[in-house]
Amino acid sequence: MRKKRDWRFRAGCTGSAVVFIVVLGMFWMGMDRFLTRAQTENAQNLQESMIRACVQCYAIEGQYPPGVEYLEKYYGIWMDEEQYHVFYNGFASNLMPDIMVVPAAKE
Repeated sequence: MRKKRDWRFRAGCTGSAVVFIVVLGMFWMGMDRFLTRAQTENAQNLQESMIRACVQCYAIEGQYPPGVEYLEKYYGIWMDEEQYHVFYNGFASNLMPDIMVVPAAKE
């Protein structure tokens, strides 16, 4: 009789541990998806802010900014260079530059 109860207890503990690990894994995957989505949305917001700052610069100064550093210095654009890769291609001062912001790869 005693061995039968021990087996059930161990099976119950093992089942509980497996369920806990599965739930923990699902939580981990959900958090990873959430953080990836948030980083992508932040990159889009940064790109839109840079475009608005370029248009504002053109309206005020009559030319588009020569680079990202100019936007940071004079128009309050702030970016985390470790989290985002910014591609800024300003061909001429009277043409809207191509701006693309991409989240940095996770390590």
